[in-house]
Amino acid sequence: MMRVRLLLALAVALLAIHGASAHTRSETHSSWTIGGRTVRLAFTIPDLEAKRLEAVGARTPGAVGAYLAPRVSALADGQPCPRTGGPTSVSASAGYQRFEFAFVCPGTAPIAVHTSAFFELVPTHTNFAQIRTADGQFIEQLITADHQTLETASRGARSGLQDASFFDYIRLGVMHIFTGIDHQLFLVGLILLSRRLKDLLFVITGFTIGHSITLALAVTGVLRPHAEYIDALIGFTIALVGMESVAETSRRPGWIALGVLGLLLFLAAIEPFGLVSMPAALLIGGGVFGANYLLIAGHLRDAARLRLAVTLVFGLIHGFGFAADLLEMKLPVGRLAELLVGFNLGVELGQVSLVTAVVAVGALLAHTPLKRGRALFGEVAAGGLIGVGLFWFVSRSFAAGGGHLG
Repeated sequence: MMRVRLLLALAVALLAIHGASAHTRSETHSSWTIGGRTVRLAFTIPDLEAKRLEAVGARTPGAVGAYLAPRVSALADGQPCPRTGGPTSVSASAGYQRFEFAFVCPGTAPIAVHTSAFFELVPTHTNFAQIRTADGQFIEQLITADHQTLETASRGARSGLQDASFFDYIRLGVMHIFTGIDHQLFLVGLILLSRRLKDLLFVITGFTIGHSITLALAVTGVLRPHAEYIDALIGFTIALVGMESVAETSRRPGWIALGVLGLLLFLAAIEPFGLVSMPAALLIGGGVFGANYLLIAGHLRDAARLRLAVTLVFGLIHGFGFAADLLEMKLPVGRLAELLVGFNLGVELGQVSLVTAVVAVGALLAHTPLKRGRALFGEVAAGGLIGVGLFWFVSRSFAAGGGHLG
């Protein structure tokens, strides 16, 4: 029986690792302004992304601009519009390169924007595009390898969400939980930590409040998170709930806290060498936060109220993860409030369904001979969460997985 449990835990871990590829790890930014038949583009590249171009011989700003020129364009009736300006290297914030282009599109056909830059180097690359159209519309959408062209007018620019019903928004939120392996694993970790129903209600409440806040801020454009930072931090939250479960069982939170702090300090130490994409300050802060949380929780008789605050912080991180998926669609600007309410409601229904199912299975097993292995199963599950979470955190933190966008 022990062997079967270990194989099941391994299968879950492999499934979770496979799901990591769905997250953004490489990102650039494009800002398109359409005035009449003229299109102006500002394309921003983090230095860490620009280093990728050394593989194709682009080592100077001029060479980077030359790389971009045939890969970015405005389209009219499916044909590239003549480029009338650029690539021009202009000043940008420290750590970034920016290039400007200008296009003039003939005729009266609807204008689209297109970029294929970086996709041949990083298939999971994402370009965050902001488009201001001639009629004053403001469009924000992610350009991916499978969706390299954005329509700015005609039926192509109309979001499928625009005509969706409120129940469609709810279903979207439910499916996000059912198809998001990382969010599912985090919820399983919260269940492992909760010894009573009251404890579970505390942590789910904190998580709900947190992700609702940042989802609204990100989708409405108030805050724009670094996608790959969020992906890495989601992995860290999964590992941390697994570590707390182990610390609570072993009664040795000090050693586990020291390990967390040591790992993140090591990553911060190698960040100046370009090996890690996450800022050293963020890594140090995460290490100090994680270590202190494990120490405090490990010495409290009842850490339920503390977990309410901590899972609120974790929820803030996961909310940005929810927003990243929504931003891949053309959001209906006039229905954002309805979308947010429906999507959040769907997420909560998905969470409640998952938690109820796991708790029900646990209750049924408690009345069978398998209850003797309950503690062992919890330890294996916690170990799996730590392994998968750390794998995601470390792999998404390394520069080889992608740069960041400011």
